[in-house]
Amino acid sequence: MYTCTSRPDAQDNPSKSHHRARTKRPPPPATDRPTSRPPGPTERSRACRSHHHPAQPPAQACARHEGMRPAVARTAIGGGVRACSAAAAPASPPTSPSHTALRPCRGATSPPMRLAVVGSGPAGFYAASRVMSKLPGTLVDMYEGLPVPFGLVRHGVAPDHPEVKNCQDRFGEIAAAPNFRFLGNVSVGQPLHAAEHCVAPLGSLMRHYDTVLLAYGASEDKKLGILGESTLTGIYSARQFVGWYNGLPECAGLRPDLLRGEDAVVIGQGNVALDVARILLEDVDVLRKTDITEHALAELARSRVRRVHVVARRGPMQAAFTIKEVRELMKLPSVAFWPVNRSLIPQDIKNLPRASRRLMEVLLKGTSLSPGQSSRSWSLDSCLSPRHFLGRSDNPTAVASTEFDMTHLEEPFNPASRVINTGSTKVLPSDVVFRSVGYRSVALPEFAEAGIQFDAARGIVSNDGLGRVTRLVSGDDANPHVTAQQVAGLYCAGWLKRGPTGVIASTMQDAFATGDAIVQDWLSGGRFLQPDQIQSPGGWEAVMQDVGPSATSAVSWDRWLRIDAAEKSRGHRLGKEREKFTRTSDMLSVL
Repeated sequence: MYTCTSRPDAQDNPSKSHHRARTKRPPPPATDRPTSRPPGPTERSRACRSHHHPAQPPAQACARHEGMRPAVARTAIGGGVRACSAAAAPASPPTSPSHTALRPCRGATSPPMRLAVVGSGPAGFYAASRVMSKLPGTLVDMYEGLPVPFGLVRHGVAPDHPEVKNCQDRFGEIAAAPNFRFLGNVSVGQPLHAAEHCVAPLGSLMRHYDTVLLAYGASEDKKLGILGESTLTGIYSARQFVGWYNGLPECAGLRPDLLRGEDAVVIGQGNVALDVARILLEDVDVLRKTDITEHALAELARSRVRRVHVVARRGPMQAAFTIKEVRELMKLPSVAFWPVNRSLIPQDIKNLPRASRRLMEVLLKGTSLSPGQSSRSWSLDSCLSPRHFLGRSDNPTAVASTEFDMTHLEEPFNPASRVINTGSTKVLPSDVVFRSVGYRSVALPEFAEAGIQFDAARGIVSNDGLGRVTRLVSGDDANPHVTAQQVAGLYCAGWLKRGPTGVIASTMQDAFATGDAIVQDWLSGGRFLQPDQIQSPGGWEAVMQDVGPSATSAVSWDRWLRIDAAEKSRGHRLGKEREKFTRTSDMLSVL
């Protein structure tokens, strides 16, 4: 069972840390030395590290002390660590600046790994914890562009789903480990729109860490690419709307117009689409007890929306939403459900897989209220593909309706059925529209220079499926085949690795797989970013020197806890769990 350890007082400042213990780079003049830090290697290990037993090859030198353990600080998160792997890969010349010399063996005489994690969502935390548990001496620095951690757990999970956010407690345990450091308000590769902000180049991380794990998720949404989408007002992305009511700073100024009329259209049939529908129809007095932002509550209280159409180009048997989200909508008081198109569901559902059968049962049962008995309702409008947004006659710049191509499913009961356009169209009234057709990751500006290939069509970093970043390399005349080659020391996890699919549980398993790949490569002598196995790279202290004075704006974990306490205090005065800050400047003002 995992436990956590107390943090040193020096952790209040990201620059005051144990991480400096194994680097020979002098600290920045303005940074105090830490008052406590993990013990360094033993004198015997230092001697071995310095001389490497000149009469022997490095692999033999490591084998000589195979029974020794690295004398670095261990956390209660961790377990044992192998001293050396006999299955070291054969040495080969580097193929790019990212492919450094092969370390023949890692064990007692090697410094611990320095791991930089880019992103503080579930993928980053779970992957870091996996590495820390299997290589207890690993020094982890987690970079986050916002002053606050947790990514979509904080800014993507619906406010009326507090139980989903319980993983934050586990992340807090991970962050409490003395070999973990949170660096909030530090974006990697590209700046955020904030005055007091630090930008660390990806190249700087690659110079000063053994390993860089990319886990920054998906920050954009997919577009429909149809007429009127970018020119008419009243059309929003679900990602922006969710960020708006969850307090994401970049979405604080969204101001969705919910006073246009009674009909809302949500395009998409995933869980996010149902979250949007539920928030639009939920009683604001119920939401008032959650951590939804006050500005969102005020707009939802004034909303004129009474009917929500959840529209998809396929049918219920192909839907991506889960039964939990459907049940919650069905149970909303005084909200009716329009019956689903029965021809899209098998007459006999008993032989369906259990999950599909239960979902179809809920959809067929519907609600106790009929649409005529309630002023508020929602529907699943299937087999409609958006074609064109139409403006209002009295205001041509504002959306009034959506024209759809009517589709037909070749095999309506097959989850992978092909969609066929029937040639007919249908128009739905659309006073406000929310586009919920998926999230999309974006490449960092330095990817090409770093040898990182980004698959723009899929929105992922090219990888081997286990989290090792790869790139396609053309062969020569003797071997003309294109091969996927691992980029040394670079890994990815989460949506950046597999695409924007799945829930937190699947992200955890995905992140564990990446963590296992890092550990396996480290213990087997794989290629990493730094060829020197005698001295540990500089980590954040060295990155600080690269970025200059802006490094002082970094937010440590202890400083995040002050922001956390201030938000909870604001919420307590309002009778809710917390009231989030929606501007970065307000977050920093309490520090």
